[in-house]
Amino acid sequence: MGQRVNIGVFDSGLGGLSVFRHLITDLPNAQLIYVADSAYCPYGTRTFEQIQQRTKKIVDFLIETYSVSLVVVACNTATAAAIDFLRSTYTIPFVGIEPAIKPAALKTLSKVIGVLATEGTFNGRLFKQTTERYTNGIKTIIQPGYGLVELVEKGIVAGPEVENLLNQYISPMVEQGADILVLGCTHYPFLSNTIGKLFPNLILIDPAPAVSLRAKTILQEMRLPVNLPSENPIFLTTGDSATMDDFLSMHLSIKAKSKQIKI
Repeated sequence: MGQRVNIGVFDSGLGGLSVFRHLITDLPNAQLIYVADSAYCPYGTRTFEQIQQRTKKIVDFLIETYSVSLVVVACNTATAAAIDFLRSTYTIPFVGIEPAIKPAALKTLSKVIGVLATEGTFNGRLFKQTTERYTNGIKTIIQPGYGLVELVEKGIVAGPEVENLLNQYISPMVEQGADILVLGCTHYPFLSNTIGKLFPNLILIDPAPAVSLRAKTILQEMRLPVNLPSENPIFLTTGDSATMDDFLSMHLSIKAKSKQIKI
């Protein structure tokens, strides 16, 4: 009898699907279960203690319901607030999202980089440590992306409202010489086309591919007996399932029926 490995993935909402779309390719034999905590989105304005309580409920649910072997925390703010807590609470491995400061520091020619993220990410240990370690001699401009997560959650990734906010946040970075922009929230890669339209010379750094490859490496190190092809991914949300279905169809070209859950 074959065995299928269950992998949990969660985010404050739909943004983590920017990581999920890479996991589908990198982990073809794993059963992926995605939880969007949209009813509690955004996490960026919540306290670390509140986020830890939410993430524990989600992880408990994934372990009890699906016996997951690994969990990908596909949320920058949740990683900042809760990754240490989760790793000390559970025995299964967790993959979080570290701010992509290092690749940005290595790529910049102007020695100025911009970082667009949530306040929760900027207040986290990982961001502060990574910035101190890799930005010697480099100017780092940070900007909370107020309102962007809420727009992406509604499936709004283009148009005047999005452009106005992006201009407000990114133009000052470009004016100060930034040639690299770190997308410090998993919702923001869905805004890449609009950012590229507004700032065609700005290089965008999306950490999602590296996170997916890290999950793949950990699974290989665990040597789990995976010899069944994956079934269709399972999509769950604490918010509106129709909104999630529309988002999956429009932005990932996935036709799926998600299920609303109460956690």
